[in-house]
Amino acid sequence: MGETNVMKKPDIKHTNPLAQTLLNKLDYDQLTNCMRCGFCLPACPTFRETGVEPESPRGRIALMKAVADGLMDPDQMFQDQMNHCLGCRACEPVCPADVKYGQLIEQARDAIEDHASHSVPVKGLRKLMFKGVFPNRGSLKLLGGSLAFYQKSGLRKLARGTGIMRMFPDHLREMESILPDSTSKGVIEQIGTFYPAKGTPIARVALFRGCIMDVMFAGTNVNTVELLSEAGFEVVIPKEQVCCGALHAHSGEMDQARSLAKVNIAVFKEAGIDYIVSNAGGCGALLVEYDHLMHEDSNPQVREDARWFAERVIDISQLVVEKGRIPKFAEHLDEQNQVTVTYQDSCHLRNVMKSSGAPRQLMRSVEGACFVEMKESDRCCGSAGIYNVTQPEMAGQLLEHKMEHAATTNARYMLTSNPGCLLQMKLGIEKHKPPFKMEAMHIVDYLHERLVPAQAGVHNKS
Repeated sequence: MGETNVMKKPDIKHTNPLAQTLLNKLDYDQLTNCMRCGFCLPACPTFRETGVEPESPRGRIALMKAVADGLMDPDQMFQDQMNHCLGCRACEPVCPADVKYGQLIEQARDAIEDHASHSVPVKGLRKLMFKGVFPNRGSLKLLGGSLAFYQKSGLRKLARGTGIMRMFPDHLREMESILPDSTSKGVIEQIGTFYPAKGTPIARVALFRGCIMDVMFAGTNVNTVELLSEAGFEVVIPKEQVCCGALHAHSGEMDQARSLAKVNIAVFKEAGIDYIVSNAGGCGALLVEYDHLMHEDSNPQVREDARWFAERVIDISQLVVEKGRIPKFAEHLDEQNQVTVTYQDSCHLRNVMKSSGAPRQLMRSVEGACFVEMKESDRCCGSAGIYNVTQPEMAGQLLEHKMEHAATTNARYMLTSNPGCLLQMKLGIEKHKPPFKMEAMHIVDYLHERLVPAQAGVHNKS
């Protein structure tokens, strides 16, 4: 009584090295938990686009199991299907068997990457970004400074004017056109490592500043800190924190993701805080699963600390709504009586962090604003980390549908809770041009601009 049936992995010695690695790394219990019921099919963006079974979570799990059981080899079609998944995890909330599909797809990609034969340029770029830039704060500052120089020195204008950008694929040119102004000065350089609460402190929280967030969206990080202060939280920003590892985990670099996680766990454990605040759904989704990421670590203290960390991760909107003092917000009304706003869910915020109501509650609290729910706002926009770079065709199809729905809202502002989604929506507005003026903004920036009274001044740097 009370015993759990654990499905034993098949005792197979594969002649194909990748098949053996897949068998070793895949969680076989999760593979067998899938009942093939099909509830995931209408939730899956790639299946909805193609109607092809292998493009669904159920289909991809069947492929994984077939390889693990020795019924097929992990050929190029298999590998392409694993990489064609967006990783949005919309299948998980609708799965009656609670299959951890997101973990399975990352395990499969990890195994594939162990045997990947990338070209020399791709191999060099992966090594540069995953091991050189993202984990290194100095390299990130250099990247931010270099992008800022390109954007402000006239080089960007020159590159566009002389036609140099035409050397790049269309989707890369499009992404370059909507990149925000970058900086080498992140949130710590701008406001320090501590920011006091307005009024009696409710709790002491730590901001996870991210890597891309602190280069391309440093202003959003600053606004996040000030918004938390307005809501009654003391904010610390641990200086030694590193990249969350999400892009590594999604790209088959699991060992590097675990190494980054160990650093962050140790740094935040020493910070003496009640919550770890994320303002990026993609980062938060991995942070809240650090316990799973480290569950096989040989050190029990590491596993315990990872659980401690994961239990304290929370999105800023959810923290403000559930634990804070919601500030007063009001729209800037000129001749209009009301401003319409809509919202594109971050897949990882909604499906992994389980936070979809809090951002909407904050939007509805803004005086003079009318929140309009966009059709299929819970569907992936096609950003999905770097998916819009690696799989531009599918990403473009998803974005086209998204903009069709956006055009029915008549919204002045399209709000998001994740930097990738924000860039994708900016691209959608630029490319598809809704029949009215629309601007994409991070929800934090939108709310910060509408604080009443305007109390967003910078405190003394600590």
